[in-house]
Amino acid sequence: MSISSVWHEIELPATGDWVEFTHESGLKLRRPTFADGGETRKVRFAAPQPGRWTWPGGELQVSDAPTDEPNPFYRHGFWRMSPNGRSLVHADGTPAILVADTAWALPWRATPEQVREYAADRQSKGFNAVLLMTVQPDMRAVGPRDRTQDEGFDVGFEDLPNGHLNQLNVEYFQYLDELLRILVEHGIVPVLQPVFQGFGWKGLDVAGTVVPPEEYAAYCRYLVARYGAQPAIYLVGGDGSGAEPQTAAGGAEVQAADCYEQPTGIHYRPHIRARAHQDADWLDFQWCQTGHTGEHVPERVADMWRNEPVKAVANGEPTYEHTGRTGVAEGWWQGHEAWSNLCAGGTMGVVYGAGSLWQWRLHAEEPGHSEFFLAPGAGWRGAIDFEGSTYVGLLGKILDGLPTTDMAPDWTRTISGRALSTADGGLIVYREHGGPVMVFDDTVPLGYTIVDPRDGSVVATGTRDTPGSPLPDAGGAPRVYICL
Repeated sequence: MSISSVWHEIELPATGDWVEFTHESGLKLRRPTFADGGETRKVRFAAPQPGRWTWPGGELQVSDAPTDEPNPFYRHGFWRMSPNGRSLVHADGTPAILVADTAWALPWRATPEQVREYAADRQSKGFNAVLLMTVQPDMRAVGPRDRTQDEGFDVGFEDLPNGHLNQLNVEYFQYLDELLRILVEHGIVPVLQPVFQGFGWKGLDVAGTVVPPEEYAAYCRYLVARYGAQPAIYLVGGDGSGAEPQTAAGGAEVQAADCYEQPTGIHYRPHIRARAHQDADWLDFQWCQTGHTGEHVPERVADMWRNEPVKAVANGEPTYEHTGRTGVAEGWWQGHEAWSNLCAGGTMGVVYGAGSLWQWRLHAEEPGHSEFFLAPGAGWRGAIDFEGSTYVGLLGKILDGLPTTDMAPDWTRTISGRALSTADGGLIVYREHGGPVMVFDDTVPLGYTIVDPRDGSVVATGTRDTPGSPLPDAGGAPRVYICL
């Protein structure tokens, strides 16, 4: 008998394509197996409940999470969708807000030492997820197979340059195991995109629109088998229209293979209507992107909010900080963008991006990348320190512990700023320049906290005298007003 604790991944030898795990209560969870070189097959499993679990190979005794467990995914469980499908919750119902970074090229460019430095920075700032292309997707990209050399990258599939996913490089994924575990140890969820359908890494003909849908689906199942017993989000469509046949094939395969019901969705290119497969059972969320020129267009998020049936919404790719030229979307631009998108209906969460970081540019002079997307004079390490990431991370810290489950945009209880109503009647308001907030509904709680979203400091607390009294603020600086 082995000993483990809830939500911690264990790896076991396996035969066949599936292994069924049975809890003493009768709950059954079925996990896909995966090949790990030669004749070796393995299965990875994380028990969602304490107690005795059995499988054809033996027994597993699982303890509850320690009371001082710091990692929220071991303390509260993996993410899943909220009861009304608008936001994230942990398995035990604890509310969650996605605060994601875009380090797309990390899987094939970064080393464990670099990922530890990156993850520590992002965790300290408040990030809890990162968008990743799981393999280098460009069919015509060339360079040394060395993560430490200029223009170098590791290879997930030997036949990807020919538009196929049959010759899997096991060593690549064994290396990726370590990188993703470092992220998870820091409370950062890998958002796994199989093979990109949009620009890719260097714009050199992505394979995501070319590979046969059945091969794409098989790879999605492999990702669930290899990485689905730890926190994950599955981004089966990446930077495309959503109508690519690979997207639907991948989404259906993830749903069939994932017993934990972790979120699955689509991330769209900017110039597209983001509602493909809106009624699909496997689809949990839709993520737009608003381009790369530093304009605030939360209307895209608000438009997606109105689509039916209901799916969670976010802006998955606002403008990258310093993309193309110094000053684009820099600093507080990122904070204003995050709060604006959240209040417009992007209640699944917010996403940040930095030029040179998403490509994982090795250093400030590394050649071979599109100048349109690079941050001038920066490699990945310099880009980590761009100011805007601090403000996006603070959004998650400010909302942590609040009843954010299934919040909704609110245009009726106040006319000042952008606002959200919580499911139990609370009100959260964001104003770019602060100032008093007039309230026009007797149900808004009288107690308030006013926060500066640039540093997370509480600038005022109190209780309004009457339901018609304004929320007081002198104005002149960004403010978040919380009435719960």
